[in-house]
Amino acid sequence: MRFHFPLYSSSSFSLFSNFTSISSLPLIFSSSHFSTFISMAPAFEPVSPPHQEAEPQTATPHHTDTVNNFGNDGQVVGSKSKVTVVGSGNWGSVAAKLIASNTLKLNSFHDEVRMWVFEETLQTGEKLTDVINKTNENVKYLPGIKLGKNVIADPDLDNAVKDANMLVFVTPHQFMEGICKRLVGKVRGDVEAISLIKGMEVKMEGPCMISNLISEQLGINCSVLMGANIANEIAVEKFSEATVGYRDNREIAEQWVKLFSTPYFMVTPVQDVEGVELCGTLKNVVAIAAGFVDGLDMGNNTKAAIMRIGLREMRAFSKLLFSSVRDSTFFESCGVADVITTCLGGRNRKVAEAFARNGGKRSFDDLEAEMLQGQKLQGVSTAREVYEVLSHRGWLELFPLFATVHEICVGRLPPSAIVEYSEKKPRLSLLEDPACYQ
Repeated sequence: MRFHFPLYSSSSFSLFSNFTSISSLPLIFSSSHFSTFISMAPAFEPVSPPHQEAEPQTATPHHTDTVNNFGNDGQVVGSKSKVTVVGSGNWGSVAAKLIASNTLKLNSFHDEVRMWVFEETLQTGEKLTDVINKTNENVKYLPGIKLGKNVIADPDLDNAVKDANMLVFVTPHQFMEGICKRLVGKVRGDVEAISLIKGMEVKMEGPCMISNLISEQLGINCSVLMGANIANEIAVEKFSEATVGYRDNREIAEQWVKLFSTPYFMVTPVQDVEGVELCGTLKNVVAIAAGFVDGLDMGNNTKAAIMRIGLREMRAFSKLLFSSVRDSTFFESCGVADVITTCLGGRNRKVAEAFARNGGKRSFDDLEAEMLQGQKLQGVSTAREVYEVLSHRGWLELFPLFATVHEICVGRLPPSAIVEYSEKKPRLSLLEDPACYQ
């Protein structure tokens, strides 16, 4: 008998039934450059487009001291913030490009943007860092795109961060614990951080979000930025949106919005770090499932069903882990928009499609090495980490899509299992209790 996940009827349980209606969300216009586009920013998080503080400067770095002293309008008073991007892959290079275009225009930032590069030797025998600084282009991970002459590649992590008071973390999530350990005692006490990293660490005491890992190990505040952001499209300046998740300080959030916003990249702040970050993390698991569907030529109806079920499981998992997660966050760019774009065009979908077309006979490690040219998959490792949480807490039967994705990835089930009926009766009692969200 076929037709996967029968537990999601409209009357099954209240956990998956309380999404905010799209029609109830107010609409605001985006930047004037793209006035025909409409954002889904909730009314409780209004955002105005970033203004130009001064005429563009030359690429000569400023030399004033950096202190985080934010005024009521989010401006840095009497000082300039200095930004370092920790990571230089595809998305890290695009982030550096966005940031560098704004630091030249905004008087509250130093012009220079440092970008830490994990040093590699290219086939030409040259060091990647040297080539980036010579050509102003990351020829391995973002070829053909100029980053901005004020982007300086630095292979020395300690040196890259030593003067910065705004750190942008954008590396594969599996490397972050090691990076944080290297940075203990090396960053300034007034540093603000933001994570663009989609993933989490699973520890004995439970799951740890990357923003929490950064905050706990380095003793600094960490916001997050997630969204429907396929890096190569943003690199050529196609219109996109993103969501900044912050905790308490709206002024800090506005600084991040200004640092990333351009006429083609619209950023909205939301006071929901865990919700924003979990959306960015879990959507990669859904994208793996969508790739299986594509690899088996199951069609658009099946793919749409997988995306819908995946979004429901994302919301359920997020709210079980953090009761503070807002329903409205799932209507931001980090939520439904990111699920859609990643299931249509991301690297996780692409490699999962190849995995299914090969009948699961080639490993994800082999396919990643062949297809991604040094880039890393996030969905497979995240599926494993989610599975560990579900197994430890007795939630496997509540999240059949997440569980099935992992079991296919490790070879316990064939790719076709993504739509096969499970004979196990779902155990709903845990989620039927409204107190689980209190």
